[in-house]
Parts: sequence; structure tokens; C-alpha cells
Amino acid sequence: MLAWLAAAVLATPPDVSALGIVVNPIPARSSALLRSGDRTKVVSVGDAAFGGRVVSIAADRVVLQFSEGRVEARLAAAAPAVAPRAAAAQPETAAPPSEPAEDPATPHRTMVRTEVERRLGAEIPRILAETALAPVMEDGRVAGLAVTRVPDGTILSDAGLRPGDVIKQINDTTIDGMGTLIGLWPRLQGATELRAVVQRGGRPVVLSVTLR
Repeated sequence: MLAWLAAAVLATPPDVSALGIVVNPIPARSSALLRSGDRTKVVSVGDAAFGGRVVSIAADRVVLQFSEGRVEARLAAAAPAVAPRAAAAQPETAAPPSEPAEDPATPHRTMVRTEVERRLGAEIPRILAETALAPVMEDGRVAGLAVTRVPDGTILSDAGLRPGDVIKQINDTTIDGMGTLIGLWPRLQGATELRAVVQRGGRPVVLSVTLR
């Protein structure tokens, strides 16, 4: 009981950082991926997070209101912006198969969940600083995210992701923008199977990981 009382008296706003931010012209639709200690959370304006509430989301920071005061969670490291590019036209004679298949060079992997969580905690700053994604446009809409750069030796490269891949789908969710990708984070945390469909060399390829 004394410990609880001391904690209440000495309470200070937690140390929160922004791992990723997607700004929408409509402020209420902006979203961010926040981290505090070993916890992560995807939030929008008005959401509760780590004992506080999100007040605003800007391109480089997220402002949270706590009972002890306001905290600015700044975007510590961000990948350089990459301009959207048009999807490469595919030759009519090289139509992709109707069903994606695993690439022999990137077979199915099994990973230990606790090890994945440990690595993510250590590698997220590097992943955010060195990974670059660009939306691929088809008929005026985003039809996937092209990986223009991915750091070697990280959980992403170990899972089979390569520069040049276009992420089309993750666990049956179509990736139609960064907001969708960030919004998947809470659902993927409890998943035991991760399955991504990427376009590689004009053909759909499956990247799959089992978490145990």
C-alpha cells in the first residue's frame, strides 16, 4: 500500500516516443505508432495511451495530455521521404499466376515470439531510419507499398523482405497505404502466423512466418 501511495505522489508523465506518424488532411484521421518502455500502441487524436490522451498529431510529433502535464512524443528517426511512383507496366506475355507461391529463396520461417519482441525493441530505431517505402499507384489509387530500402540483419530482412518488393497484402488485409500498414500493428501482435504477399520481379510471392 505504501508503495502505491509513493508511486501516486511521485508520478510523472511516462517517457513516450513516436515510432511512426501518418498525417491525414483530416486531423481526426491521422495516426501514429507510439512506444513507452517495452509497450507500443497505434493511436489517433482523442485515443487513450499510456495513462494519457492524444491531443494532436503533427508530421514530427504527437502531443499527449497527462494529469501531470503535456508530453510531446517526437519522431526520433524517420526514413527519407520517397516520392510516389507509378507501378511498372508488366509485359502482356508475362502474366502472373493466379495464386502467389513461396519463393524458394525465401522459404517459410519459424521464429520464437519472445525473441522477435526482443529484436524489435532493439532494432526499431534502425528499421525506421533505414527502411524506405513508397506508395505504388494504379488507376489513381495506392495498390501497395514498394520497399526501396531495407536494412540487412534486421527482423525484416530475416523474414524475407527485399528491396524492390511491393507489399500487397498482409494476413489477408490489402495494403492500400501507410495508415493501413500501421493500423495492422495491434492485430499482428497476437497473431501466430504472418503471411505477406509481395510483388517481386512482376510475380506475386508469399513470405510466411510462424511465431511460437
